Amino acid sequence: MRSDTPAAPRLLPDLLDALRDDLLKAQYTVERTEELLGEVAAAALRREDPVPARSALAPLEDPAATLLSLFTLGSTISREQVAHALPTLGAEGACGLGLLAGTGAGMRALVELAPYSAQDDQGPISWWIASDLSELATGTALHPDHVLGVGGASVTLARITPRERVGRVLDVGCGSGIQALHASRHAEHVVATDLSERALAFAAFNAALNQVEVELHPGSLLEPVAGETFDLIVSNPPFVITPRGSAGDRAGRSEAGQGTKVADGADETWTYRDGGRAGDTLLAELLDALPEHLAPGGTAVMLGNWERSGTEEWDTHPRAWLAAARDEGLDCWVIQRESEDPAQYAETWARDGGITPRDAAWPGLIEAWLADFASRDVQDIGFGYVLLRRPSSADARPGTLRTEQGTGSGSGSMSTHLAAGLRMIDRLAQLDDEELAASRPRRAGDLMERRHLVPGAWDPTLIELVQGAGLARIVPADQALAATVGALDGTLTLGQTINAVCALTDADPDQTRQRLLPQVRELLITGMVTL
Repeated sequence: MRSDTPAAPRLLPDLLDALRDDLLKAQYTVERTEELLGEVAAAALRREDPVPARSALAPLEDPAATLLSLFTLGSTISREQVAHALPTLGAEGACGLGLLAGTGAGMRALVELAPYSAQDDQGPISWWIASDLSELATGTALHPDHVLGVGGASVTLARITPRERVGRVLDVGCGSGIQALHASRHAEHVVATDLSERALAFAAFNAALNQVEVELHPGSLLEPVAGETFDLIVSNPPFVITPRGSAGDRAGRSEAGQGTKVADGADETWTYRDGGRAGDTLLAELLDALPEHLAPGGTAVMLGNWERSGTEEWDTHPRAWLAAARDEGLDCWVIQRESEDPAQYAETWARDGGITPRDAAWPGLIEAWLADFASRDVQDIGFGYVLLRRPSSADARPGTLRTEQGTGSGSGSMSTHLAAGLRMIDRLAQLDDEELAASRPRRAGDLMERRHLVPGAWDPTLIELVQGAGLARIVPADQALAATVGALDGTLTLGQTINAVCALTDADPDQTRQRLLPQVRELLITGMVTL
């Protein structure tokens, strides 16, 4: 840890109880703070523009407004204002917890303490999450040992993680602990690991403040849980690909992400999401070690980046990483949600760390990133989800490896959609074509058919099956597939339905069945047809 690293908040039970009471009395919630901000200022703050928020909150004496100004906007306030907003804890108690410090002008926050709200199968969630102050509050680039609060990636991972009741959950690279908190609502026991002691201190503080039990262990990736298995593993690993420098500058880096490059030729600290590996190899290491920690029926869900070099297909790296897991009988599913070219990627993560084109560090930072990508002939970098599932059946069978590019988002729960897809992959692996033909599938309620015709023509030039939920997939279909899917209402078997379509179109039943069965399998996995 660097000598200028800020301190983490302290675990002092009595003071934490006082803080919790004050936050509840102040109604320091997402809903209340957005009400105080108003629609315009709240939207601007989500875009990381604090000016409208400061203007909206300045005349207000509401405790929630004071807390938002202090802990999110980085405002300096008087001791009297602190006492009004935190009457039980008080200024001295807030200093004792490591949340505030005194200045000549009053009191300022040492950490961000933000309200958080969400919804899961158990109902509404309302928590408070402590993390390091953002550049919005400090006006400077993020510190190399920065511990992030709830960012966009954290929200995405929480939304795609299955929420069925399970026994043991592992959060790898937990950072400030948001995934562990979510897991506590549907798990009997939650374990979280991180390389950074500061990240673990924040996670412990957040768990205690929100009255959640989490077992925390320091160490890299899966090393702290050697020999243990889990029913669910989640990870938002330090996936950002950055140029490599001195390994010593990354010692103690959080696996939830730490640090921003200072391009002065001496300090080689990069983005706070940097995992300390060349290229995209950290995710490869994690996926190689992960299968042995999945219990029968267990699922792993994580986010990741992967490079595409030269003329490779976009999924070349993920397929190579997951080949061993597939050979061990696991079902593997990779979904690429978007991709960026090297310049876009460098700009995205430089800005994420608080560096802008106006900063002197910008040119050297971007040039180093581009040179690193060029050294591996990287053409673009993909972002997406990686899901693994170990079948619960004791019957050995080959695993599957599925990759797709899915950029859309439909209605409904993404976690439910992906969990159903993983279960269907397992189920279909146990059904041969005869058994599938004898089943009675149904078209999904959200499935629509779209036909494109030349004006005045009777026959369509293109038929598409359009999914309303999940990834909002669009699948081209011919007349036979469209007619078959349209008739799937559970009355006839799939085989009988195909035969009926062939009788109406004079198509060969055997050839049509051979062509349609793989397509129906795909529709079943994606949820466009149900079984």
